[in-house]
Amino acid sequence: MNADLRFAHELADAADAITLARFRASDLRVDTKPDLTPVSEADRAAEEAIREHVAASRRGEGVLGEEFGDDGGDAKWIVDPIDGTTSYVRGVPVFATLLALIREGEVELGLVSAPALGRRWWALRGGGAFADGERIGVSGIAKIEECAVSTTSARRMPDGWRTIVRRAWSNRGLGDFWQHCLLAEGAVDVACDPVMQIWDYAPVQIVVEEAGGRCTTFAGSAPAPDESFVSTNGLLHDEVVSLLRS
Repeated sequence: MNADLRFAHELADAADAITLARFRASDLRVDTKPDLTPVSEADRAAEEAIREHVAASRRGEGVLGEEFGDDGGDAKWIVDPIDGTTSYVRGVPVFATLLALIREGEVELGLVSAPALGRRWWALRGGGAFADGERIGVSGIAKIEECAVSTTSARRMPDGWRTIVRRAWSNRGLGDFWQHCLLAEGAVDVACDPVMQIWDYAPVQIVVEEAGGRCTTFAGSAPAPDESFVSTNGLLHDEVVSLLRS
């Protein structure tokens, strides 16, 4: 196994041990951040554990994490210790630790670990996408009328989303990382988020792209912090973006 990927699995193992141990704990401490989103003690503890492992490894990399900021440097791990904290604090098992390795501005690796689902996805740039060791790929659906679509928050979506939902064969709110990983597996064909940060999209973007899909903002530009994010199987992308833009 590639050394970077092996280390990513070690980081995910460390985070999973913390998040699973506190999942559905009756005494879990949950705070509200300034943006009114929840953060639990497990979010902070998992990111701290990842930072400690990165520092102890002496690999010379930093960390850019949701909870404790950016160490700086050209080589760093992008970390969302718990993607889906809203689900986590309510006892819903759809949460994951998201990791991406970026060097000189390019994401080289992404890993998504969802311990309560018993599932892990990863990708290396140019090396394909995998789920639990099995290679995965996006669907071949080419018509909206035959596709399955999902979004994290329908109430924050543009009007064009209603058109897509009305035309789509299936409409679900699978949410957060899961919908994009399911897209990479070919189970979902379009997945949308109204706004994402780099720790939300970088790990899933490389998985989707290495599985044969496409990722952009709703306007069709490259994903960026504080912008919208849509992943598709590629075949549907231009039409979906056109509808979202409208």
